[in-house]
Parts: sequence; structure tokens; C-alpha cells
Amino acid sequence: MSPRSKVRPTTVALVVVLLFGAVWFYAGTDGFTAYTTEQARLARLAKTQPSFPPDVTLEDSRGSSYSISEFAGRYVFITFFYSSCPTVCVELERNMEQVYDKLPRSLLDQDIVFLSISFDPDRDDPARLEKYRQFFDSDGEKWRMARVKDQAELDRLLDRFGVIVIPDDSGGFAHNSAFYLVDPAGTLVDVMDYEDADRAAEKVAGYLNKGGAGL
Repeated sequence: MSPRSKVRPTTVALVVVLLFGAVWFYAGTDGFTAYTTEQARLARLAKTQPSFPPDVTLEDSRGSSYSISEFAGRYVFITFFYSSCPTVCVELERNMEQVYDKLPRSLLDQDIVFLSISFDPDRDDPARLEKYRQFFDSDGEKWRMARVKDQAELDRLLDRFGVIVIPDDSGGFAHNSAFYLVDPAGTLVDVMDYEDADRAAEKVAGYLNKGGAGL
């Protein structure tokens, strides 16, 4: 057997492995556009633009219950949190407060509502949500703190928006965080970096003033 014939099977095998790897990487990264799990999540949300489930019932810090239809005709700026979180949730809500403060009062009065949704409904009852509301000085109307009491409804909402919530050994949760913007028809139109409140405020103002670009 010639040296060339010995090399050929190895070369063919290597090419097959590289091609398989390229196909796997392409599929696993949404066509080379996403290189991390979070980027893949954002790419999926941009592609699907899911709607807020209409059968999910919210209960706010006042004990009032309603669906997303309560906000029909307005944008809804959303975060997902739990009040026992000592780290990222505090930063998340503080930055949400910054976005809230940067928007013109006239827009807040009619065109948008801020909604912080707890994914820890057993502990975050209305009384606890009220303390959290007071801590961040939200008014409970233009910026509301709420929970989804029914676990199946909550799971459906979290799954729809790609929110990952994993219980840990200390009674807390590992979770991802972002700002979510739902349009007046109930469709998710943008997911924003919660660490960049200035940019988020600019984007929200763009939607409200001009009907800004989507995800």
C-alpha cells in the first residue's frame, strides 16, 4: 500500500469530523449568530416575538388581581425578580427605577406601565410586595410590584419569555435578568441589558415617541 493510500482514509475522516462539527456548531448557535446561551435566548426571542400569555393572572402589592389586558393600549416594561434576592435583583430594580425616572412624566401617565413580577409567589405575597414597592419608592400604579400565584401560569410565562429560574440550596434562585418590553398588543418587542439603564431609557423613549424598532 502506498503512503498516499494510507493517508487518504485519515484525511477523509478528519474532513467528516470537521464538517460534522461545523454543522453542530451552526445548529447550536442559531446559524453562527449566538455564541452563548444568553445570546441564543435573545436570538430565539427576536425570531419568535412571543406574546404575554393572556390567561396569566397577576396579583399586585394592593392585592388586586388582573391579566395583562389591564394594560391594553400601553407598553409594559417588565422585570422578573424575587424580593429575598440580596444581589442582582436589587441592582435590577434600581436600574429599572433609573429608566422610570428618565422617561417624561407625560409618557408614564398614558403610554407605559412598569411591572416587576416576582417568581417567588409563596414568599412574595401582597404584604411583602408592598414593602418592596416602598423600598424602591414605586407608586403602585405606573410602576407595580406583582406575583403570579398559580405555579403553572408562572411557569408558562417564564418559559414564554425564556426566563431561567433554578432553586438553590439556600432557598434562593439562580436566574437570568433583563428588561423586557411588551407592546400595546401584548407582544414582546425588545429585551434590553438591565445594566445599561441609559440605553434602555433611550430605547423605550424611541418606542413611545416613534414606535421604535423591534428586537
